[in-house]
Amino acid sequence: MSDADARARRVWIRDPLAILAEEAGGGIVVAGSRIVERVAVGAQPAAPVDETFDASRHVVIPGLINTHHHAFQTLTRAHPIAINKPLFPWLKALYTVWGRITPEAFRLANRVAYTELLLSGCTTAGDHHYLFPKGLEQSVDIQVEEARSLGIRAAITRGSMSLSDREGGLPPETLTQDDDTILADCERVLNLFHDPAPGAMVQVGLAPCSPFAVTKRLMRESAALADRHGCRLHTHLGETLDEDQFCLSMFGCRPVDYLEEVGWMSDRVWLAHGIHFNDAEVARLGKAGVGVCHCPTSNMTLASGHCRTCELEAAGSPVGLGVDGSASNDSSNLMEGVRHALMLNRLTYGAETVTHLDALRWATEGSAACLGRSDIGRIEPGREADLALFTLDELRFSGAHDPLAALVLCGATRADRVMVAGQWRVIDGQPLGVDAVRLREDHSRLAKALFGVG
Repeated sequence: MSDADARARRVWIRDPLAILAEEAGGGIVVAGSRIVERVAVGAQPAAPVDETFDASRHVVIPGLINTHHHAFQTLTRAHPIAINKPLFPWLKALYTVWGRITPEAFRLANRVAYTELLLSGCTTAGDHHYLFPKGLEQSVDIQVEEARSLGIRAAITRGSMSLSDREGGLPPETLTQDDDTILADCERVLNLFHDPAPGAMVQVGLAPCSPFAVTKRLMRESAALADRHGCRLHTHLGETLDEDQFCLSMFGCRPVDYLEEVGWMSDRVWLAHGIHFNDAEVARLGKAGVGVCHCPTSNMTLASGHCRTCELEAAGSPVGLGVDGSASNDSSNLMEGVRHALMLNRLTYGAETVTHLDALRWATEGSAACLGRSDIGRIEPGREADLALFTLDELRFSGAHDPLAALVLCGATRADRVMVAGQWRVIDGQPLGVDAVRLREDHSRLAKALFGVG
C-alpha cells in the first residue's frame, strides 16, 4: 500500500451477495482510487474504515472494459438505409450520411455512448473514432472532455481513413484525410492527452481504420509513432470474407500477411473482430501476443461470423470484448455483450467449454490485457477501484441460485452502482451529473435533424 492510499478515506464494501474475487466473501476495502484489501467471510478489515457500504443485495464484479466502439454511430442506430445488410454494403450506405455530423451532435453521441456504457457496468470505455469530415477535426478533444466530465476511464484511439474509393479503397474522398494531416494530429493528441502512468484516466492509441480504408504508409508510420510515444495500436482485421478478398486483390496477400508487412505483428497491437483467421494465422498472432477484441453482438447483427476466441487464447493472444459501433450493435451495453459472447461461443465450442466466468473474464481481465493495462480488470489489492454492482431484484432473476451465473444467464443489463477510480459514478441505477431524459431528447432531435429519412 502506498502512503497516499494509507492516508486516503477507507471504504468497506461489505458482505456482498456474491463477488468475482477469491477470498473476498466479506467484501473489499477501497482507499483513494485503489482496492487495498480483500476481506474474508466473517472477517473484519485489517485497519479501521471511515465508511461502510452494505453490499448484501449486490453482486460485485470488476468494472467491465470495452475495447472497441464507435460512439458517433449512436446517431444512426437502426437506420433504414443500412439495416439488413452485411459489412461492406452497410458501410457504403452509411458513408453517404455520416459526413453530416456536427461537433454538437458528436459531443452528444459520445455522451450517450459513455452514459450507456456506465449504466451497463462498464468503467473503461474504449472508442475507435475514424471519422474526421470538415469541421470535426477536434473530435478526440471532444471525446476526452466528455469522458472526463462523466468520470469514466477512457481508452480513445485516434482513428483514420486515407484510402478513398478513388484510390481503390472503400470510403468516399469526403470522409478521408491525407496521411500527413492524420499523422500530425495523432502526434498532437498523444502529446495532449496520452497518460501512460498506472491509474491513468485517459489513454490514447493510434487506429488506422482497416486495410480497405488506409494506405500502407499510414500503417507503417503509425506503428513508428506509437513506438516513440509508448502507446497502443488498434485496427479492424479479419472481420469479413470481403476483407480477405480486398486484401488479396489490392495487396496480393491475406490480412495477417498485410499486418506483418506493415510492422504491426506486435504485443502493442489489438485487433477488432478477428473472425476469418486460419490455424496458421492464429498461431502467428498468438506467438506475437497480438490481442483480439471479440464483438459478438455486431458480428451476429452483420452476419460476419464468429471470433476464434478459444483458439486465439490458447495460442497466446489476449481476448477482450467490445460492443462495437452503435449502428452495427444498436446498443452500447457491454453487460449485454457478455451474455451474447457466452451464447455465441457456446454455439461454437459447446456448453462445457465456455462458461459464464469465461465471458466475464474476457470483458475484464482479457480486455485489460488488450489495452496493455495491469492496473484494472481484477478485484485485488493494488488495482484501481473500478467496480460494477448489480442487484437481482427483477423478475428475470427470480429463482436464480448462483448469483454470478445469473448475471449472465438471466440477462442483467443495468448496474445499480458503478465505481470508477474509487468514486461512485452510478447510484441507484442513475448516472451522476446527467439528466438522462434531456440527453435522450437532445440526442434524438439532432439524430433526426441530421440523418432522418423523408
